[in-house]
Amino acid sequence: MAKRNIIVIGASAGGVYALQELAKSLPPDFDATIFLVVHISPHSPSYLPEILNHAGPLKAVHPKDGELIQSGRIYIAPPDHHLLIEYDQVIVKKGPKENRFRPSIDALFRSAAYTYGPRVIGIVLTGMLDDGTSGMWSVKRLGGICVVQEPEEAMYASMPNHVMEYVAVDFVVPMAKMAMLLSDLITELVPDKPNLVPEELKQLETEVNIAAQDNAFDMGILDMGELTPLTCPECNGVLVNIKEGKLIRYRCHTGHAYTASSLLAETTKVVEESFWKGIRALEETVILLDQSSKHFEEGDNKAAAEKFAQKSREAKEQARQAHSFVFRQEQWSENSR
Repeated sequence: MAKRNIIVIGASAGGVYALQELAKSLPPDFDATIFLVVHISPHSPSYLPEILNHAGPLKAVHPKDGELIQSGRIYIAPPDHHLLIEYDQVIVKKGPKENRFRPSIDALFRSAAYTYGPRVIGIVLTGMLDDGTSGMWSVKRLGGICVVQEPEEAMYASMPNHVMEYVAVDFVVPMAKMAMLLSDLITELVPDKPNLVPEELKQLETEVNIAAQDNAFDMGILDMGELTPLTCPECNGVLVNIKEGKLIRYRCHTGHAYTASSLLAETTKVVEESFWKGIRALEETVILLDQSSKHFEEGDNKAAAEKFAQKSREAKEQARQAHSFVFRQEQWSENSR
């Protein structure tokens, strides 16, 4: 029988510190493979392989697409690319964003669960919002082990807390005990992969392939959930409602995916951006009105000058009120995270 030797880890804010602690605690003969997604900027290079190589004995790399999996390695998602597992290969693709991120924790976890089932150990560490919850649900559904960092010690507890709310987690441990737990788990023999109903298996396969750049529309994503009146904040495509246990997610026909929390965050961001564009237009109007008023005043047309000056004062007040509203919206958005 196979062993639990496929470990997938997701982290966001504060994750580098947690991963350094884990890397330095792993033994050099660690007989498993680690796949890692950390939310980082898509516009700057990642030095995480160098950081983890310096911290511990296992070799950490940004893999190339199609690279064969080796035991005792840490494979890290490159910036702005999904990291996936297919058979015995690492897949690195620039598929649609999930939960506003590429790389996506959910995409990695789903691909591991689909390919390796009960051989997978899923781990969610510190981070904001809820990327990783849906992927962890798939890991659990296919017989894998679910682990989260102890939320009380996490720099940001939102991600592990969300997983615990929607998934029956097997272990909740501090980082100081994570390496010891993994060393025990990778020695366990695993049972056969649970049988999913064909519809569940088809949906999982479809979502894994979407992350690998297959065409979501051609694959029939609109038939895999209930159509909603909502549209994708990224591309304005129609969203379908996908249910996983108690978790509700959304995916558009071009492939972008959201949990309810990430959809709210992105929609709020779009609304705020629209308001700032409106404020800019009002302030540009003030500039134009002031220039026109000055022009008429210099031409000794005092009536016209006053008319434009009055309109300028009205536009300034509208801009002031819009500023105040946007700041209140941003405060509300911050408090609701």
